[in-house]
Amino acid sequence: MKVEFAPRSIPLERRLQTASVLQWVFSFLGLAQCCIAIFVGLLFTRFWLVSALYAAWWACDWDTPTKGGRRIHLIRNWAAWRYMKDYFPATLVKTVELDPTKNYIFGFHPHGVLVAGAFLNFCTEATGFSKIFPGLTPHMMMLNLWFRFPFFRDYLMSGGLVPSDKETAANILQRSGGGNVLTIAVGGAQEALDARPGACTLLLANRKGFVRLAIHHGTPLVPVFSFGENELFDQVENPKGGWLRWIQERLQKIMGISLPLFHARGIFQYSFGLIPYRRPIHTVVGKPIQVEKRPNPSQEEVDKLHEVYMEELCKLFEEHKLKYGVPEDKHLSFI
Repeated sequence: MKVEFAPRSIPLERRLQTASVLQWVFSFLGLAQCCIAIFVGLLFTRFWLVSALYAAWWACDWDTPTKGGRRIHLIRNWAAWRYMKDYFPATLVKTVELDPTKNYIFGFHPHGVLVAGAFLNFCTEATGFSKIFPGLTPHMMMLNLWFRFPFFRDYLMSGGLVPSDKETAANILQRSGGGNVLTIAVGGAQEALDARPGACTLLLANRKGFVRLAIHHGTPLVPVFSFGENELFDQVENPKGGWLRWIQERLQKIMGISLPLFHARGIFQYSFGLIPYRRPIHTVVGKPIQVEKRPNPSQEEVDKLHEVYMEELCKLFEEHKLKYGVPEDKHLSFI
């Protein structure tokens, strides 16, 4: 394979953009493991008290993620995120005004490999969420597993990430005064196994838990589509029924996380590596679907609202696809 090396005369701005994306990829692929190694390693050094004190504090702080986390605005406004935003670049698009006195559930599609668009738009201020949607506070759900890692849990909470469970959702959606947004990557880790350039198939046909949650709390549903999310990485072919897909699905059921074999570009060359391609991400926030509160919704009510949600998501996709480089003959499909 011929390797295409990056030119030496790259402006400092672009180098900083690449560095910011590199640290983000590392934070998702290796930071949690490093945090465990540091926590355990310190116990066998003269700095053992650091881990001991953290463990004691962690025990007292155990349920903070479930209660909505502990965001740190300094981290959310970190300059590195602005460089990362400019790398692709990424933009957040508002189609209608959202009432800051109400709470909302954002259904984010597609998941992509590493949900880059959702992270930049809802876990940082790089694309200006607070200015575009004044009065709203975003929270994004992530697998509970990641909140069991020492130190790493605090890093996640600083950006507004929260565990993906009913208790956390209830704590956020029941807050009086409104102004809270709960973002759910509906397709989840399983959808990541089909994330590749050109893919327009969403794992949504049987994903109805978020709809039931919306009805239970009477929370408006807002479809969100991130154009370009699937274009950031290539993925090793893993057709359904094949041995690789079988292994990936088994691991996903056991661990809760999927392991897509993705690749894109490197740091000093463009031919292979784990850094995403420089391709634009346009995350479009649709109009809210009003939901009537019913503490115990019937399956029929859930199915009906789910159909309405899929229709609105398709409308959102069709209205904006040509503007963001999707061919006219491409349409969403659901599995």
